[in-house]
Amino acid sequence: MPELPEVETVRRGLIPRMVGHRIVKLHQRRRDLRVPFPAKFAQKVEGRTVEAIDRRAKYLLFRLGSGQTLIVHLGMSGRMTLHDAKSAAEHPFERHDHVVFELDDGWQVRFNDARRFGLMLLVDTESLAKHKAFKSLGPEPLEESFDGAGLATRLKGRKTSIKAALLDQKTLVGVGNIYACEALYLSRISPRRSAHTVQGERADKLVSAIKQVLLRSIDDGGSTLRDHVQPGGELGYFQTRFNVYDRVGAVCPTPKCGHLVKRLVQSGRSTFYCAHCQR
Repeated sequence: MPELPEVETVRRGLIPRMVGHRIVKLHQRRRDLRVPFPAKFAQKVEGRTVEAIDRRAKYLLFRLGSGQTLIVHLGMSGRMTLHDAKSAAEHPFERHDHVVFELDDGWQVRFNDARRFGLMLLVDTESLAKHKAFKSLGPEPLEESFDGAGLATRLKGRKTSIKAALLDQKTLVGVGNIYACEALYLSRISPRRSAHTVQGERADKLVSAIKQVLLRSIDDGGSTLRDHVQPGGELGYFQTRFNVYDRVGAVCPTPKCGHLVKRLVQSGRSTFYCAHCQR
C-alpha cells in the first residue's frame, strides 16, 4: 500500500498540472471501486476548477471551486498519471483506468487501480474535518509541531509493541510498515519494545528518525516495490536506500556491527531489524 511519501509524491506531481485548471470532462469507466462512486459524479465535477491539492494522512484532497472536496485514496495499487494531448491520443484507456479527468489545457489525469481498493468521495469542504475518515486520525509526522514530547504522550500506557503503535493511525498518520522499520532502525529502538517505554530521549530520537526517513523518501520519489509510480510515470527509488526493510540475512549496515538483519512477524506484518543494534 502506498505510504505517506508515495502519496505526497503524487500530490506534488499533480499540483503543477491540475491546480488552477478546470475539469472539462470526467470519464467514469465503472460503477465503483472499494465503494460506489459519488452519485452524479461527472455532473458534480465537470466544469469545476481545482483550487488546491492537499494531503491528510494517505488521502489526497482535491479542493474544487464548487465548495466541495474530492477525497482520493490510492488503496493497494492505485496510481494517478499525467498524459498530454498527444500521448493521450496515442494511448487509449487501459483496462484499469477507472476514472479519467480531462483538463482545460488538454492534459489528462488517469486513475488506474488494478485491485480496486481505491476510494473516491465528494464531501462539502466545510465538513471535511468531521468526516469519519479523518476525525480519529493522529497528527501529521512532518508537521513542525510534532515532536518527541507529543509522541511520548500518545504512547503513555500503551502496552503494545512500538512497531504496532507506529502503524496505528491514531498514534500518528502515514507511517506504514516500510518507514516504521526504517525509523526504528535509525533510532536504535527494537520493534519489540513496549510502546509505553518510548519516552524522553528515545521518543525524541524516534521522531527525528521518522521525519528523516519520510523526507528522504519524498525526495527520492517514494519507494517503488510493485505499483507505485510518480504522476509523470517515473519510478521511486528510495527502496535502493533501505537499511533493513526486506533485507533479511543481509549484514547490518551499522559499521562494525557484523550481525545479520532479522525478520519477525508482528500483527501479521513482516518486521525487519537488527537485534544487536536495536534495543
